[in-house]
Amino acid sequence: MSLIPPKLKKGDNVRVVTPARSLAMPWLNEELKEQAIQRFKEIGLNLSFAKHVNEIDDFNSSTIQSRINDLHEAFADKSIKLIITAIGGFNSNQLLRYIDYDLIKTNPKILCGYSDITTLTNAIYAKTGLVTYSGPHFFSFGDKEGFDYSIKYFKKCLIEEKPFEVNPSPNWSDDKWAKDQKNRTFVKNDGFWIINEGEAEGIVIGGNQCTLNLLQGTEYMPKIKDSILFLEDDDEAHISTIDRDLQSIIHQPGFEKVRAIVFGRFQPTTKMTFDLLTKIVKSKKELSLMPIIANVDFGHTNPIITFPIGGTARVLARENKVKLHIIKH
Repeated sequence: MSLIPPKLKKGDNVRVVTPARSLAMPWLNEELKEQAIQRFKEIGLNLSFAKHVNEIDDFNSSTIQSRINDLHEAFADKSIKLIITAIGGFNSNQLLRYIDYDLIKTNPKILCGYSDITTLTNAIYAKTGLVTYSGPHFFSFGDKEGFDYSIKYFKKCLIEEKPFEVNPSPNWSDDKWAKDQKNRTFVKNDGFWIINEGEAEGIVIGGNQCTLNLLQGTEYMPKIKDSILFLEDDDEAHISTIDRDLQSIIHQPGFEKVRAIVFGRFQPTTKMTFDLLTKIVKSKKELSLMPIIANVDFGHTNPIITFPIGGTARVLARENKVKLHIIKH
């Protein structure tokens, strides 16, 4: 049974940790950091930084021990209610064998991040039953434009208690905004794509698809039976790798009981389109009977929703209409 951590309230304390890249990455400049800090103040949360967030090595990260110490300290500190990752990266899966899962289970609190953090959020759910969250990093809060949608769903998922419907953002962007906040291009959102019609409710599993696949065959991979898979990929992926990574998930035990798939928006550099994604899906007989929607606001474009890994979602896709609800979070 899933363990849902307490929701946030005004005055709660937040700890920034760096299980992947360091906060000392050159483009995570002071202006961006100050904007992010101000955003947390505006929603009434008190921000603090883990001891080793500015430690940086040849891999733009820090030692396993430093990252584990920061993560454990954040979970052990009774005053911390939200642990948010600074940014993603490539090496969060180095930590999985060193995590004290009993410590986490006895100190349930919100852990939020996306991209490479997919390994942590899914592994912690698999090992402890604690619901974790795919949502903005600390650095995401430094985005000056188009962040209203992201903060709206951050609040719906992490502060409010009731179920909520996910609606498409009006516009989206794939700019390298952290390097240039002034020159932004926003694209009108054409809404959710229906690949397969149908209706389903299930446990939410997923995040970044190629990162989730790093857990396959290990004790850290969540059971996908009775799940709704939320899957996205970044600009290092292309059509062929997205296809083969999806095929790899299909080969996992329990996939025959997966109830639906929700794809996040693919970055333009992947060359993914509605027609190509439809061809990929229709080529796999295992996907023929489940509802599948795409172009949902999560992944590596902006803005993004926050959703619960281990929570419950419901998808309805019929007659060119989509209803996506997060039920338990």
